[in-house]
Amino acid sequence: MNDTRLILIVEDEHKLAKLAEDYLQNAGFATATLGEGNAVVPWVKQQHPDLVLLDLMLPGCDGLTICREIRSFSKVPIIMVTARIEEIDRLLGLEMGADDYICKPYSPREMVARVKAVLRRLQPQADNDEHPVQLLTLNANSFRVLAAGHEIELTSVEFQLLQVLYRQPGRIFSRSALMDQIYQDQRIVSDRTIDSHIKKLRKKLAELLPGQELIHSVYGAGYRYDPQQVDN
Repeated sequence: MNDTRLILIVEDEHKLAKLAEDYLQNAGFATATLGEGNAVVPWVKQQHPDLVLLDLMLPGCDGLTICREIRSFSKVPIIMVTARIEEIDRLLGLEMGADDYICKPYSPREMVARVKAVLRRLQPQADNDEHPVQLLTLNANSFRVLAAGHEIELTSVEFQLLQVLYRQPGRIFSRSALMDQIYQDQRIVSDRTIDSHIKKLRKKLAELLPGQELIHSVYGAGYRYDPQQVDN
């Protein structure tokens, strides 16, 4: 049985598609490439890839529309690729059901690392030896967090933020998504409020696990919990 996972590269720039293909194949993946948007959904329905690397701007049908259509019938991991720097495009991509994004121009090594990280997060059965390390123990009754024999107490909001991020390691949560999770009474709060709580939470976690960065800022998109990821 062939366990090689199949990555669909959807990219209309031939040189970039070939570069992604070469790096992914060198990393042990099988690849297929499409350069036209209208062909993607039928191909995914027939071939069932393990992950889709999906460009935002495509001839025929744009990446956001494709992502939305795929999500109507499949949970296949999707990484959006975009040359646009506007925050709305990044957030829209994630809200349409994408699992991560990469900005052009990107490092091929970073792209491969992102592919591996998304597959590890969403398909853990295929990477039992690469599970994210669970460093923390959360106690929802006392708002306390335990690690390495030490314990800290968080505020209710800090604990809820950590719990949301911790339950889905590697997933990027926009500030608005975090606000919806934490403030379910629909009160009006600003992005700065979330940033302030995250800052305080990071400080407390740093006291618990010195030198271990657990919550990472993702420029223009939000935050993610990843004990294995090293910030650049």
